[in-house]
Amino acid sequence: MKWLWRWLGQVGEETRFLAGVATVESWIARFLSLAMIGVIFVAVIDLIRLLVIELNTEPKGFFGQNLFTIFGAFLNVLIALEILENITAYLQRHVLQVELVIVTSLIAVARKIIILDLEKTTGLSLIGLAAAVLALSVSYWIIRRSHATREH
Repeated sequence: MKWLWRWLGQVGEETRFLAGVATVESWIARFLSLAMIGVIFVAVIDLIRLLVIELNTEPKGFFGQNLFTIFGAFLNVLIALEILENITAYLQRHVLQVELVIVTSLIAVARKIIILDLEKTTGLSLIGLAAAVLALSVSYWIIRRSHATREH
C-alpha cells in the first residue's frame, strides 16, 4: 500500500510541475503578443512614413519605382497581424493552429515574390519559391479539406 501512496505523490508532483510549465508558457505567449503589437505599430508607422514620402515626391501623387516597396510594407503589416492572431489563438485554445501558420507562411512567400528583383534572382531561387508555394498550397488544401470533412 505504501507504493501506491508514493506513486500518487509522484503524480501530484508531476501535475504541479506541468501546471508550472503551463503558467510559464502562458506568460511567454502574453509577452510575445505584447511584443508583436509593438512590432505592428512600428510597421504601420513605417508604412505611413513611406506613403507620405512617396506621395510628396515628384511627380506628386504617383508611386513610381517604389510601388513594390509599398506592397512589401503592407504585407509586412499583414504578416505581423497573422502572427499576432496565431499567438492569440494559442492563448485562447492552447493549441497551435496549423491552418493559421500555413496562411501566414503563404503570405510571407507571396510578399517575397511580389518584391522579388528578377534581375538579381537565380533560377534555383525561383524554383525554390515555386516549390514552397506548391507545398504550402497543397498543405492548406489538405487541412481545409479535412476540416470540411469533420464538419459534415
